[in-house]
Amino acid sequence: MSERSQHGDRPEPPRRRVRRRDRHGRGMRGPLAPSHVPIAKSRGERFDDLVLDAVDRLKPRWGTQLASVEFAVEEVPPASELTDGPARLASEPIPLGRAESAAGEDPAAVIVYRRPLEARSRDREQLGALVFDVVVEQVASLLGLTPETIDPGYDDRH
Repeated sequence: MSERSQHGDRPEPPRRRVRRRDRHGRGMRGPLAPSHVPIAKSRGERFDDLVLDAVDRLKPRWGTQLASVEFAVEEVPPASELTDGPARLASEPIPLGRAESAAGEDPAAVIVYRRPLEARSRDREQLGALVFDVVVEQVASLLGLTPETIDPGYDDRH
């Protein structure tokens, strides 16, 4: 007796088998590490955590001023900041971050560039210190203060 569909005399199409193993008999690949260990995070996620740690270090003293500021990470500066032209000298360094004042509906923002900072650091500890310095400098620029006012230890590191 052949299989018939409920809606007529046409046979039902054969069902596809769900493959549980690859062609070598091994199981499907899954995550290499549990999600709660640091190695499971991508480089970008670890960098985001460094930026959030820097902001958390500033919040006890500057929490009210930073409450409406958004912090973001971009891979690289926009092309407009990298092009050589009359307003930009070739000897100027690549920007590590920027601060944008509030405009209309848009809140104030501090943007940190991941790739230039990673290129300038030799290890995670140095990267964390560099990220903190860039966040301090951009917050100072945004608030119209000096970096030493935002973080009293800034002068000791420079």
